Amino acid sequence: MVTVVVATTADPASIGPASALLSMPGWHLGPSLEGGGLTKEGGMVSYTNGRVRLLQHGNSIVAEDDLDRRWEEATGEIVEEVIFLSRHSALTHRPSLTVHPIGVPHLREDEVPLQGGRPGWASLPNPRIGPWIRLLKKIANDHGLIPEFEVTLEATHHGPVVNTPTMFVEIGSTEAQWGRQDAAQVIALLAWEGLGLDGGSGLGRWDRGGKVLLGLGGGHYVPRHMDIAAKDGVWVGHMLSGYSLPMEEPGKHKNGGGSGNVDGPNGGRDGVGGTWKQAIKISLAATEAAFPGGQIIAHLDNKAFKGWQRNAVTGFLVEQSVKIGKPADFF
Repeated sequence: MVTVVVATTADPASIGPASALLSMPGWHLGPSLEGGGLTKEGGMVSYTNGRVRLLQHGNSIVAEDDLDRRWEEATGEIVEEVIFLSRHSALTHRPSLTVHPIGVPHLREDEVPLQGGRPGWASLPNPRIGPWIRLLKKIANDHGLIPEFEVTLEATHHGPVVNTPTMFVEIGSTEAQWGRQDAAQVIALLAWEGLGLDGGSGLGRWDRGGKVLLGLGGGHYVPRHMDIAAKDGVWVGHMLSGYSLPMEEPGKHKNGGGSGNVDGPNGGRDGVGGTWKQAIKISLAATEAAFPGGQIIAHLDNKAFKGWQRNAVTGFLVEQSVKIGKPADFF
């Protein structure tokens, strides 16, 4: 069982942390994979350090699907988890260090994902997300990046397709930060300590017990869910912001428009169209699979929902036997 860390030379916010990580002790050149079925063009360089494999390719980070399966086929090693190093872009230009799960569970089959993935799909969220966002904040503070940089979770979004627990760790939000060596060093230290390459036990391996956050609603940076995840002992599953919960108000959606998920006479969900139920079901199933034996608790950003939306979501969660919790329920 190995951990696969993925970086691309096409992205300074990816190759910077990878290079900083490779400068630390214990790395050896891995198998030569050019022509080994891992990429269509140019092959892929690999490095090994204990149970960790670092892969470098030259393509878009979201374009290389099924890297875990392809690695297993090429090497015979079983991939336990995947961690992608990448850049984050934002119109605010705010310097940031972010962590998030991936997927586009709200898209219909006839929609084309703009940043990789597969419509109606979400990866298993990596259990390290919660512990690592807290460790990232500590390391960033110790290295003087806070308050210049914001350390935050992002909502579930984009690809590539993977089949094992996955997370993205990113530097944002513009070219001015993507190549920053101090930010790259912080991300490298996060992986170094978090994966136990420093000789420690690592951080964030699921132990089949604990409360797991399923965040629903709010903006892309899920601030109210982040307030919960910042507390010790909280595990983090998928987080769906408002744009990943498309909801059409009863009586206003178009019939036959492919929106799906239209309820009949049933509680407060009569006629609520859109793919919101699909997104919740897929994300819930992936979170449950990533945290076997865990207690999944849904937290709603109530201020982000209109009344009819909140009623529909809470009613659906009750149908799915999912506990709906307040922040205090996680501690």
